[in-house]
Amino acid sequence: MKANFAATTSSRIVGRRHFRSMWKLGGLTPWQLTRNAIRQIDEDDLLGRASGLAFNFLLALFPLIFFMLGLFGLFASRSSMLENQLLYYFADLLPPAAFELLKTTTDQLAVSPTGGKLTLGILVALWFASGGVASMISTLNVVYRVRETRSWIRVRAMALALTLAISILLLCALIIVLAGSRLFDLVGAQSYLGSPIALIWKALEWPTALLFVIISFSSIYYFGPDRPDRYWHWITPGSLFGVFLWFAASATFRVYLHFFNTYDATYGSLGAVMILLVWLYVAGLAFLIGGEINAEIERAARTQSSARDRRVAET
Repeated sequence: MKANFAATTSSRIVGRRHFRSMWKLGGLTPWQLTRNAIRQIDEDDLLGRASGLAFNFLLALFPLIFFMLGLFGLFASRSSMLENQLLYYFADLLPPAAFELLKTTTDQLAVSPTGGKLTLGILVALWFASGGVASMISTLNVVYRVRETRSWIRVRAMALALTLAISILLLCALIIVLAGSRLFDLVGAQSYLGSPIALIWKALEWPTALLFVIISFSSIYYFGPDRPDRYWHWITPGSLFGVFLWFAASATFRVYLHFFNTYDATYGSLGAVMILLVWLYVAGLAFLIGGEINAEIERAARTQSSARDRRVAET
């Protein structure tokens, strides 16, 4: 009993120390962390590995959307609203040509068979969608300098579980947005606060969506790589920076395409597909850079802890 209590207490102490170390950047200065991360990005060939992720994301994107549409079907009276809300977020992130491709495909997927065929289709879609997460797990093992010791079945099961969890997180975010909008409309109709409440809610919509994306990143960083020592954090420096980089790069890409869209001239009818692929490449690279930042912080923290332990032993 005492041994178990001592082990639990020690684990909590280590966990709190790890949390403080993460946000103290493992003892590194911001410049040192940036320099180390850039060096490791080059050594780990993240620019090349992001290309592989983009390809797997492209294969997984539409099965994931089909799976999401299946989840929306659980809320028959609200399924079209959830679909529109999902497309609304994509419309703000994706370049217009890529969004039109996504919207057209989503509309086609929404006209799906019923019964057993739909159930089978959703299960197959979940399997293919998890392929993107499986490739993220494989790349994170390289980033964290760990060797995969889990069986293929266990890794795939983890990828399926993460895909399902991220889909549920996204569904919850959409439901919160829809429920909040309806609640504020009701309150506004009963008072003179309609306009201010609407403005406040509009201001909170994107931070809410952003929080769910950050938690999704943190979940994959925590469960993905085959690390023996791991501690859960809702928000990490890597997940925060990765999501910020993704959103900033998406906005920059939109501006670039608005003024200098050369994809249609170069690829013709495939221009929208290439734009979507580049956007997925940006998403994969931002995710990997966030993981590299977390890995660098943890390596620096371990080095600092080992040096401290040696000094204590010497004294």
